[in-house]
Amino acid sequence: MRISEIFYSIQGEGELTGVPTVFIRTSGCNLRCRWCDTPYASWNPEGEEMSIEDIIKEVKKHPARHCVLTGGEPMVARGIKELAAALRAEGLHITIETAGTMPPEGIACDLASLSPKLSTSTPRTGEIEQSWIERHEQTRLRPEVLRAWLEAGNYQLKFVYTHPSDLIEIDALIESIGIPVPAAKILLMPEGTDDAHIAARQMELVSLCTKRGNRYCDRLHIRLFGNTKGT
Repeated sequence: MRISEIFYSIQGEGELTGVPTVFIRTSGCNLRCRWCDTPYASWNPEGEEMSIEDIIKEVKKHPARHCVLTGGEPMVARGIKELAAALRAEGLHITIETAGTMPPEGIACDLASLSPKLSTSTPRTGEIEQSWIERHEQTRLRPEVLRAWLEAGNYQLKFVYTHPSDLIEIDALIESIGIPVPAAKILLMPEGTDDAHIAARQMELVSLCTKRGNRYCDRLHIRLFGNTKGT
């Protein structure tokens, strides 16, 4: 399995914000989000091949009882189900950070952190090959796959917010999933990879969350450490 990085930090996003966590970042992605903050695991994937045994050894160096499988897109990683099973055998709480384009198919998971990609994620002409733009647009939303994740267990739906029009897309997507989704399970997160950009949208988002009943999702790791690897 190609691994971009393994590191120990605190969770910076979502329902488990602040919890000490070991992060396993797989390398490789089936999407090409234009604002991707981990291009070294997606646009230009890098890393080294590691066995599941070696990954578990690295994880056990840290005292955390929470683990995040992230990427890139971890669900396209070869051996991801076997890795999740091995982490479960070690008694770890497993969060899977995924765009929700690949079905769970029984993978060990305590919290599915689903981040469906809105139209603002699609690369513009000239930023990447046209074939990737088309592939991204065709792949980024799969309501039937999201429904499978929601029916499989605990979840959070996390959306990167850039503009009020995003809310129209979010509401349409939630409706297309076809099952009730509590408003508090919808997390709105400001787009940005530095404090200034996050701060520029945070009060707007707080207002929207209090009106809609959604949950505001900060990016604590960027506030604390900046947009750097290993944090």
